[in-house]
Amino acid sequence: MEKNEVVDFVINLFTEKGGELYGGEAVTQLEHGLQAAHFAKQASASDELVTAALLHDIGHLLHDLPDNATDQGIDDVHEELGAQFLTTYFKKEVVEAVKLHVAAKRYLCLVEPGYYSTLSPTSKSSLILQGGIMTGEDKAAFENYEFFNLAVALRKWDDMAKEPELKVDPIESYRSTIQNALI
Repeated sequence: MEKNEVVDFVINLFTEKGGELYGGEAVTQLEHGLQAAHFAKQASASDELVTAALLHDIGHLLHDLPDNATDQGIDDVHEELGAQFLTTYFKKEVVEAVKLHVAAKRYLCLVEPGYYSTLSPTSKSSLILQGGIMTGEDKAAFENYEFFNLAVALRKWDDMAKEPELKVDPIESYRSTIQNALI
């Protein structure tokens, strides 16, 4: 695919499939991604990290599992599915932040006092399926990843991106940001 085709594909995917509720949250997949990108932009993040925030849950839109897969005890490994898709088209910073954002939740539960209590009920349920709170050994390995800090920043925006009435820019406004994050 050409760069413009990739951008069109991503925007169309979110437009067509992003209207479904985001798990047990009070926002849609599209609203969740846009809110995460909004917070990344507010933090003056790079185009790559803003794009990663926007697309961090793209794996949910690429599989055919039901929206309540977590409630059925299924880990959809959306971070891996998303990273597989993104690898073909996006810079490494985007791919790795998306790939590691679930591990970042597990990490933050271990290293940040009180973090677990801030998670939504849906995030707490999925945490169990995703391996639970990291161990000390996992922590050391995670901190050795080149992009672990990007994943931690992304994770915090991910956690914030669940506000039902938050006003954010539309997905079309991210066209050039997404384009700048492509290989």
